[in-house]
Amino acid sequence: MTYPETRRTDVVEERFGHRIVDPYRWLENDARRDREVAAWIAAQDRATRAHLATLPGRDAFRARLAAMFDHERLTVPRKRGGRYFFTRNAGLDNQPALVMREGPDGPDRVLVDPNRWSADGATALAEWSPSEDGTLLAFGVQDGGTDWRTIRVLDVASGELLEDWIEWARFTTIAWAKDGAGFFYSRFPAPADNAPSAAPVGGHAVYFHALGTPQAQDRIVHATPGQPHLVHIATVTEDGRHAAIYSTPGSGGSMPTIVDLTKPDWPSRTLVSNFDHYWSVVGSVGTRVFLTTQLDAERGRIVTLDLDAVVPGFTDLVPEQEDVLNDVALLGDRLIVLYLADAKTQVKRFRLDGTPDGVVPLPGIGSAGGFSGRLSDNEAFFAFTSYNRPVTIHRYDVAANASTGWAEPNVAIDARIVVEQRFYASKDGTRVPMLIIRRSDITGPAATLLHAYGGYGISIVPVYSPAFLAWAERGGVVAVANVRGGGEYGKAWHDAGRLLNKQNSFDDVIAAAAHLTAEGIAAPEGLAIQGESNGGLLVGAVINQRPGLFAAALPGVGVMDMLRFDRFTGGQLWVSEFGDPADEADFRNLLGYSPYHNIRDGEGYPAILATTADTDDRVVPAHSFKYVAALQAADLGDRPRLLRIDSRAGHGAGKPIAKVIEEVADMWAFAARWTGLAS
Repeated sequence: MTYPETRRTDVVEERFGHRIVDPYRWLENDARRDREVAAWIAAQDRATRAHLATLPGRDAFRARLAAMFDHERLTVPRKRGGRYFFTRNAGLDNQPALVMREGPDGPDRVLVDPNRWSADGATALAEWSPSEDGTLLAFGVQDGGTDWRTIRVLDVASGELLEDWIEWARFTTIAWAKDGAGFFYSRFPAPADNAPSAAPVGGHAVYFHALGTPQAQDRIVHATPGQPHLVHIATVTEDGRHAAIYSTPGSGGSMPTIVDLTKPDWPSRTLVSNFDHYWSVVGSVGTRVFLTTQLDAERGRIVTLDLDAVVPGFTDLVPEQEDVLNDVALLGDRLIVLYLADAKTQVKRFRLDGTPDGVVPLPGIGSAGGFSGRLSDNEAFFAFTSYNRPVTIHRYDVAANASTGWAEPNVAIDARIVVEQRFYASKDGTRVPMLIIRRSDITGPAATLLHAYGGYGISIVPVYSPAFLAWAERGGVVAVANVRGGGEYGKAWHDAGRLLNKQNSFDDVIAAAAHLTAEGIAAPEGLAIQGESNGGLLVGAVINQRPGLFAAALPGVGVMDMLRFDRFTGGQLWVSEFGDPADEADFRNLLGYSPYHNIRDGEGYPAILATTADTDDRVVPAHSFKYVAALQAADLGDRPRLLRIDSRAGHGAGKPIAKVIEEVADMWAFAARWTGLAS
């Protein structure tokens, strides 16, 4: 097809003896300030949408996706002062509303409805937290998909907003003081020239906002001016005695600090002075703090620390298990510990002295999480889901170790959908798990969608996905590969797919593709690959290395220029995951797989539909712009290489349901055209 014209420039750099050609660097300019970039975006998007409009099956995908999203969806409630706070989407609302229920069986009242905030539905409710007594609610507002937040405070009884107004919060929690006098949050300095879309990451700090005071008077609680690129996240223990602050370079580990809130000067103690392992504070009982760590336990363990001990030290409470420790909650005088066993959830109980106390029965094989409750309260809640089971909220009786359904969605799913776990060998012999989702009557080769992420120690676990089900219901196969770089098997699994080991992630995906074809799961010429963010990088790298394996590729909001990623917005935070382009060894490794720099002119490439958003301030859209411009300029065969650009959609969080449905319908129709999935 004919693509819009893209101007080439003569930008060339010499770096570590390599001549780096970057002809599309001008596409890094902000479209809000550069008319040429804005015109290029408009032309690309017009061409793409004109092509997508011709694809058969697009309307059918859109209709089915809408039907599977059209059911009530609730989140796990947070109980404060006898009130239950949760979010609810009635079905096809663009954004979930925040709801409060008076007592376990009282009437519901909508407190915050972001669907009234903007005409396009792109202004969303972000982080939120009720005060300990349930009388106040602090919540973040996210506009157009940005990572920036504005925090407001609501009087729950009256429904009136207080005058408190917090700006420039980003990568934040909202953690109330026990007495409700204010809350902790994290922010950056106000961006220069009030231009947040291009603001670099630096100077993050934790502040305390006292209600009724201007933000300029907020108390700085924790910062590291000598390490300006760290991110700091705060929580407060249930008893209100301590604030726990985690400092991290973005990947690899965290440095925990405990703040004593019982003393007027709030003295702090940094418990670990490096970023070699992840730590988290589960809670505290008096001066005894419960923590999780990967120190001397790559799959995680639980330790305690007595802050009043003459010589404080960590004491083992729950040692490392065969499975990976994923989360811990203090509920009803028990430790509820979630483990990942081959990327599926198991939940074990322990007494506060570490004595095993059985397991929490789950409704099936899938993912449980969000355990919410109080140490002194027997009532708790959690969520359960799987690829073929919508999210169900369960009410949990801790003493009886029994749960009942609290919010069960009513959605019609094809009863023939089955989920199967397989294992395959990667290039170096590593055993990698993969989940297969398909109809029970699909026993031969079929159009297959391969999904993977493989980064930041993030585990890809079974969750209800209307997108995946829409593909499988049409007779296709979805394969989810749990490749190295994720956290499915602990720290070692993450480390094996990061920094100089990143190629292992790509090898695992290539091996997954080969396995699907060899085992007769994927049809010949019927395999598509899809991933977003770090997964978008993975897609771009893999199709450069083995373009012939795939009929179609769907890289979403991907990191595509690995030599300049650290120069934009939050990119500096990714150095601990990918490496530093200013370091020669890292540079050579990054250059070896950077999607933008390794397009193989003269090779036959799959059909490619790259997706991004004009307001993504995490992975800036210039990554996708430059990558697609380079694809379109190369001789890669007759299949299309297109760019789909959403407006006011950001990196994904807060994206309106209408936009989600449209985007997935476009992607699946595109992949179906080239994999042979029946329209």
